[in-house]
Amino acid sequence: MSSSSINLHRATFTLSAPDIRRLPDDTGIEVAFAGRSNAGKSSALNTLTNQKSLARTSKTPGRTQLINVFEIAENKRLIDLPGYGFAQVPLEMKKKWQKALGEYLEKRECLKGLVILMDIRHPLKDLDKDLIQWAVDSELPILALLTKCDKLSLGQSATEVLKVKKILKEYNADITVQAFSSLKRTGSEQATAVIQAWFEDDFDEDLAQDELI
Repeated sequence: MSSSSINLHRATFTLSAPDIRRLPDDTGIEVAFAGRSNAGKSSALNTLTNQKSLARTSKTPGRTQLINVFEIAENKRLIDLPGYGFAQVPLEMKKKWQKALGEYLEKRECLKGLVILMDIRHPLKDLDKDLIQWAVDSELPILALLTKCDKLSLGQSATEVLKVKKILKEYNADITVQAFSSLKRTGSEQATAVIQAWFEDDFDEDLAQDELI
């Protein structure tokens, strides 16, 4: 099957779930998006899928309170996880979000890649590092999107990317770092290529099985 089989622009909203027990069957392949509540996660999803309102955006950080599922092909899904960190919400609600996030990351077998979004001006906060370490320990590939790079000059943006790459290189893991701007679509093509490759690895395995049969 050709690479054109995976097109993020075909994403359609499937459901919102408060926990993993309400998600679709744990089969196929999923790529999840995670980040602090003010990292621009929903805007990035809308940009990568070329849809203005696929993921709900708000001027108030922390709008994503549930696990949102978007199907892009049969048994191929994008997952929008609850934001963490910044959101000014009651502690009990924050704990509920964190539980849903943690359960998904720990127990979802079909998770094949993790997109971690960080504001390029404030990357690698403690919670970001915790999430990266978890993914590395789980041997899960990571795409670190440094969002809102339009807020910096090209030189400043390049410097920040190099700084983050240097730090993440110490993990000795499959981590791609990319400057990203939803406003100017900077890095959109590169990010899409990484995500498509994660999905297409699964297609390659399907083809290999077909040939054996």
